Amino acid sequence: MERKRSDIIADELESLILNGSFADGERLDEVQLAERFAVSRTPLREAFQRLALSGLVEQLPRRGVFVRHPGPVELVEMFEVMAELEAACARFAAMRISDEALEDLRATNARCQRAVEDRDSDEYYRENERFHDIIYRQSGNAFLANESHRLHRRLMPFRRLQLRLRGRLRQSMAEHEQIVEALERGDADGAADATRAHVAVQGEKFNHLMANLKKVASVS
Repeated sequence: MERKRSDIIADELESLILNGSFADGERLDEVQLAERFAVSRTPLREAFQRLALSGLVEQLPRRGVFVRHPGPVELVEMFEVMAELEAACARFAAMRISDEALEDLRATNARCQRAVEDRDSDEYYRENERFHDIIYRQSGNAFLANESHRLHRRLMPFRRLQLRLRGRLRQSMAEHEQIVEALERGDADGAADATRAHVAVQGEKFNHLMANLKKVASVS
């Protein structure tokens, strides 16, 4: 399926913000960016809306769109909540997941594995989103699934960023396998624990995220 132009622009802007090309608080000029990407303002504004959902920009009425870099404490707090929400989804899914959904999960994992072999972190991330979406939906709790999706969107840039850490793709893939095995066994506690560890930013993942945030903050 061909990706929307606005999604491509959002990905490019996300990378530019995270690598420090745009400083915290900097105003994004619609005219200049429309010329840069050779598009009308409509797909650009759609891209801004997606970035606003992830908190990388702030849209202020009659003032414009401004870059916003979350601080380390805010980021870690969000990941702590995300890990608990996803653990709850996995716990319920272990008791409620359908055979068809398990097949979808295995197929998604197979595509993740191909992305690992190709060293394609962006493709892995797209399949990883599908993997987590299946678990959200199979929790059988619409409110929990919606809250998980909402925070997942907020953390999208940072979840993508940590996948670029050396060796992280293979580690993430191994964690996926543990989650699927627990779901297949109907092991609610095992599925919750494996998912919580998969999502939480700890150790090397935490240090990698913080190093990138410091790099961004040093750009003025």
